[in-house]
Amino acid sequence: MENAAIADNFDLLAKLMDIHGENSFKARTYGAAAFNIEKLPMSLKNTAREELSGIRGIGDSVAQKVIEMLDTGQLEILNEYLRNTPAGVIEMLQIKGIGPKKINTIWKEMGIESIGELQYACHENRLTRYKGFGEKTQQNVLASIQFYLQNQGHFLYAQLEAIFPQVDGYLKKLFGADKVAVTGDYRRQALTIEELAFVVAAPVEVIKPAFQTAHPPELLEENTESLLYQLSNGLKLRLHLTDSSLATTLFQTTGSPAFLEAFHQAYPELKIPATKDAADDIYFTEAGIAAIPPCLRETANIIALAQNNTLPHLIQPEDIRGIIHSHSTWSDGSNTLEEMANACIEQGFEYLVISDHSQTAAYANGLKEDRIRAQHQEIETLNKKPGAFKIFKSIESDILNDGSLDYPEEVLKTFDLVIASVHSNLQMTEEKAMGRLIRAIENPYTRILGHMTGRLLLSRNGYPVNHEKIIDACAANHVVIEINAHPRRLDMDWRWVQKAMDKGVLLSINPDAHFIEGYKDVKYGVLAAQKGGLIRERNLSSFGLKEFEEWLG
Repeated sequence: MENAAIADNFDLLAKLMDIHGENSFKARTYGAAAFNIEKLPMSLKNTAREELSGIRGIGDSVAQKVIEMLDTGQLEILNEYLRNTPAGVIEMLQIKGIGPKKINTIWKEMGIESIGELQYACHENRLTRYKGFGEKTQQNVLASIQFYLQNQGHFLYAQLEAIFPQVDGYLKKLFGADKVAVTGDYRRQALTIEELAFVVAAPVEVIKPAFQTAHPPELLEENTESLLYQLSNGLKLRLHLTDSSLATTLFQTTGSPAFLEAFHQAYPELKIPATKDAADDIYFTEAGIAAIPPCLRETANIIALAQNNTLPHLIQPEDIRGIIHSHSTWSDGSNTLEEMANACIEQGFEYLVISDHSQTAAYANGLKEDRIRAQHQEIETLNKKPGAFKIFKSIESDILNDGSLDYPEEVLKTFDLVIASVHSNLQMTEEKAMGRLIRAIENPYTRILGHMTGRLLLSRNGYPVNHEKIIDACAANHVVIEINAHPRRLDMDWRWVQKAMDKGVLLSINPDAHFIEGYKDVKYGVLAAQKGGLIRERNLSSFGLKEFEEWLG
């Protein structure tokens, strides 16, 4: 069992103990154990058993339970709580805005044991009768439930990327590599995906028997054009059927409805010759326009760019030359500053912008002024090492409630650049959010606006903002807008990339890495940015070291 799974078990145990109203000291002990284990640099399964209790944050009691999990893959005390807790109550932990203490009230005092019952109770205004549940809390709970329910069965692109090769390989093995092609949202690089779709050049009489295995997936839907299965992991798999031209079906199932409608209106008489080639670029060849990459087949206006041969030369993962926005053990990162820098060098990056959390983020070990000075000394020492690589002094400054940054001017001016982000009090009206963000953008020390809306895909909508006004403010104040590359953020959304470029605003694909592996998230930022048509020249993290230093100047 890996550290992450052990930490997850302790975290769930702590929450279930709180839900049951158990001893809060024990619950906090297991919660702290989860936090500490998740950040350990070494694997517990490879650590001598007698050394476990001596690890910081792991005492004798926790160590015994770690050993139990390593030996059996189970934690009996957790299993006991799971057996004694209704599944619907456990599912409530997925709802933002209600923690274990409130779930205890919902279950024990309100007698509610499912999310559906809770939603109904909110509609009936019943929650406000109980201590700790005001009208605003009830509204937030209801909104979170609605958001949760509408996203059930959806996956992040990054989650499906790990699954895709297995499904793709299996289908090609069954029906032949030349008769299977991925299509739909995955092919368009959608940020979240409900169905993984393929075109299969085979009749239903051939496809259905192939899925009658020892553990067949559930067939949810069948019609003359497609089959929809649900796999054991909850993923829906749609197979579009074709017995003629794979390219035709691929084209029709790749583009969004808006794109396809516009294309067919522009070329109503287009005739596609019979071909055995699976590539659907033949549609653009026959139309006499530039081939539109699948990721851009979202909107109608992209067709005019293809007609004028002005499609953007999309940014590529290899165009990222520096890591901007990353965290180290100085705040809540898992690796030291030197380790983060060395990983950058090994991966061919030219510079690292280290931007640990600011002082208000106490939950993330934010840096007080004395620790900022100490970190800057370490950076200066590391920068004296031979080689062209350079570390830049940055901070991810919290945008405070009034829109000010987290330090006085004499501290802010010691950084090479400041990334300004909202991390607290996210329940804001658009008016409040805009006032807060605009003031931060207008601060002369803000160089990059971090994760604009604070959204977390599939779990949190983010606060409401007027994107156009923020883009205008960033243009007026020469502030770069981040495309946060974490697969759960991808914020700013790709739909606003072109607007930003039109206004002369630089974007920056940043991994927000809290450990070395986080650098890989740059890829997902690039895939999202491609959908918005981002080009390398308008992306700050594509600047080489010299160009980046000139921009800073």
